[in-house]
Amino acid sequence: MSETRSDGELLRAVAADADRGAFEELYRRYAPWLRARLRGRCADPGVVDDVVQETFLAVWRGKARYREEGDVAGWLWRIGSRRLVDALRGDGARGRLRQALARLRHRDEVSAEERVLAGVEHGDLAGALVRLSPELRAVLQATVIDGLSTREAAVLLGIPPGTVKTRAMRARKQLREALA
Repeated sequence: MSETRSDGELLRAVAADADRGAFEELYRRYAPWLRARLRGRCADPGVVDDVVQETFLAVWRGKARYREEGDVAGWLWRIGSRRLVDALRGDGARGRLRQALARLRHRDEVSAEERVLAGVEHGDLAGALVRLSPELRAVLQATVIDGLSTREAAVLLGIPPGTVKTRAMRARKQLREALA
């Protein structure tokens, strides 16, 4: 008979050794619980399943780090609930953008939005964005385009909130200089 490992032992084994057995045990222990909790917030089982998978993928890849504060269930819930918010925000924003673009396609006159989007795609701003480092672009994507708070972006990107603020400041400065 094997001894049951604690949550902390499982997480340490996953983080230190990429122990697949420990990861599978952690998944079996918490995935059904997390799925049930997320279903209370989202009626779409496909979205819930994706969020559960993304949550555990973040744990496996080490993007979500357990600092041995509080219980593992609460930590997994924070990761999962934030990923659910991200998923729902993304679908909502994409849906609104598709609707807006569909309305614009049926007009004969070019709208101000279309001119701005064309400028972003093909103009100076697009070139300036391409020249940013991937780290700075990721912060802009999370905070400006996706509309996440500094704290949400930090969780998503796996970096401290202070780093998000610093990178956002550097990105804005570089864009101002490139567009001046």
